[in-house]
Amino acid sequence: MWKRIALILVLVFSISLSNPSVANAYGLKSFIDSADGYQFLYPNGWLQVKVANGPDVVFHDLIEVSENVSVVISPVPDGRTLTELGTPTEVGYNLGKSALAPVDSGRSAELINVGQKEVDGKTYYVLEYEITLANQQKRHNVSSVAVSRGKLFTFNASIPEKRWNKLQRTIYELVNSFTVY
Repeated sequence: MWKRIALILVLVFSISLSNPSVANAYGLKSFIDSADGYQFLYPNGWLQVKVANGPDVVFHDLIEVSENVSVVISPVPDGRTLTELGTPTEVGYNLGKSALAPVDSGRSAELINVGQKEVDGKTYYVLEYEITLANQQKRHNVSSVAVSRGKLFTFNASIPEKRWNKLQRTIYELVNSFTVY
């Protein structure tokens, strides 16, 4: 029996080493909000925190608390679709000005990359920003935006710029895991 268990462990270990996405997925947990209709992955070891009058949900790293993901839900005027709200660049620019770096916030947001994808018939815009805070600290934000049931869902992953090179792949994995239904 011990040989069988050892063989299974060796197989699982070797499969995870030969397939990085399986190994990466092993360190991620799933969050599902069936009431609002969205889900995403977040790193194992991150904690959910309550924020009054803010995002629908926020998770942050236990050690580096400024590394976080959040979901904001907003109404969409007149039942518009995401593409009716604008191109990825237009929506990204508006998100930057209204949420990430509003007037008089002391922050700036530079939209540096945009993308569009289709998942199960839904359109998503993926938006990448370089953020400068009022204290001149630099951050990197990647967002996924979608419209479902008359609501705009914005998933945002934010980390200090100094950690971007190390965590870029993971951040994109989190952002690409975000889906609405």
